Amino acid sequence: QVQLVESGGGLVQAGGSLRLSCAASGRTFSSYAMGWFRWAPGKEREFVAAISWDSASTYYKDSVKGRFTISRDNTKNTVYLQMHSLKPEDTAVYYCAAIKLATMTPFGSWGQGTQVTVSS
Repeated sequence: QVQLVESGGGLVQAGGSLRLSCAASGRTFSSYAMGWFRWAPGKEREFVAAISWDSASTYYKDSVKGRFTISRDNTKNTVYLQMHSLKPEDTAVYYCAAIKLATMTPFGSWGQGTQVTVSS
């Protein structure tokens, strides 16, 4: 089973940038599409972005298109989320997970998440 560890979160002013990383253990990482999700206090979990196993296809929540970029390096078992032009509404705990692209639903294990806080 793949284990996931997210990092790279922090406190940033509106308009700033952060790069999140998700390091995965296990030899099957490169077989899975991967996604980023986020939970904000009082809100439901949101899909943010996804990437196919071979990086050929990427998908984004409408509100982050043009600001966030998902990528992966299968040689490092890592998936990234580059975030620019951050807004206070991006504040949340961000998680990565394996994802079923047909339904954009996560499956498998979750990491501990990484907190992103955007101040206005």
